[in-house]
Amino acid sequence: MSLRKEKYINRLVDKKIKDYLSIFGAVSIEGPKWCGKTWSSLNQANSVILLDDDETRQKADLSLELVLNNERPELIDEWNLLPKIWDAVRRKCDETTEKGIYILTCSTKLTDEEQKKKIHHSGAGRIGKINMYTMSLYESGDSTGRASLQEIKNGTLKNQINEKVTLEKLADLIIRGGWPSNLNVDEDKIGIIPKSYIDAILDKDMNDDKNRDKSKMLMLLKSLARNESTVVSNNTLLKDINEFQNENERIESRTTVEDYLNVLNRLHITDNQSAYSENYRSPNRIGKSAKRHFTDPSLACACLELTREKLINDLKTFGFMFEAMVERDLKIYMDYLGGKIFHFRDNVTGMEVDTILEFSDGEYAAVEIKLGFNQVAEAKKSLLNFYKNMLKKPKFMCIIVGYSDVIAKDSETGIYIVPITALKP
Repeated sequence: MSLRKEKYINRLVDKKIKDYLSIFGAVSIEGPKWCGKTWSSLNQANSVILLDDDETRQKADLSLELVLNNERPELIDEWNLLPKIWDAVRRKCDETTEKGIYILTCSTKLTDEEQKKKIHHSGAGRIGKINMYTMSLYESGDSTGRASLQEIKNGTLKNQINEKVTLEKLADLIIRGGWPSNLNVDEDKIGIIPKSYIDAILDKDMNDDKNRDKSKMLMLLKSLARNESTVVSNNTLLKDINEFQNENERIESRTTVEDYLNVLNRLHITDNQSAYSENYRSPNRIGKSAKRHFTDPSLACACLELTREKLINDLKTFGFMFEAMVERDLKIYMDYLGGKIFHFRDNVTGMEVDTILEFSDGEYAAVEIKLGFNQVAEAKKSLLNFYKNMLKKPKFMCIIVGYSDVIAKDSETGIYIVPITALKP
């Protein structure tokens, strides 16, 4: 029996889920609420237990055997609401050589204390872990897919013209985000779902083992939104949201900010981009700070109440939000390809590269992200400077743009120029 939803939109992560089900006894899928974890899991499952239903959870708490013997693969949705499920599933996997018997989903990571008290085994070798994200433009049908990262890496991408999009459309794509339930919402209402997501964090989700200050969390969210796609430090965030009269207040506020950031990480609201440090001639100068990101740029827009008109009238903010959307997509594409993304900064010269793509075979690529085609010359200069200072040269270099219809390899530098609305893995 298949539980596949009639209107299910295929996701890039589907292949990874299927592969992991053939390798591990169980698969754990983590990611933000509403990103599509349950639907993607139902696409592979033959039965389902929904633990966010109080009666079902109470029944499971009385006897796990009542919920762990359904048709397999069995989906156990929001297992974190009953953490002892994890060890029970691990034991079930130990009892059989059968693969793909359970799919676990989770929208909130357990606290460190919960991990120690309630989880006694990591599940290594039995439970394969997958991170799921919101939808990329290719998955939502907003990218033509005429430019593939694999083709670029292989040097086989051909120069061509893509469908051109307007700045208004790009702004709408950022504000709408990659939420599956937001794809068919009218343009004038696309900001409602991301805003309701932020409201849910403030009203309920941020409180688990303790009550937190709603107004301070909102200030922190707004500060993170103002610093989207930057490497701002915790101290800067602290100064942005608080004024202190003495050192004790500063220490207390720093602890509060760290706690609140940890909550946002556990809720999969933030997903920062680590720094790249390989192969540089002067490794002691490389920045180690992560680049700040919401898991989807629509959340940053919701925090700042940004609209299409506000973005178009503030191109600097538009540029940061566009960078966030591109890096969201690159993260999804590289996960599909078995790779990762980073960012790069030389703290002495200030030289930066927006994104480093690290492939599973050890090769890497350097990517600059620019909203307008008029910024391409500047991006080329930055990439060539980076190339000159690397011991191991990148496999390719690329500029991903928004407002352009050109897919091309620059004849002089060999740098690729690709619109985000043409990209796919």
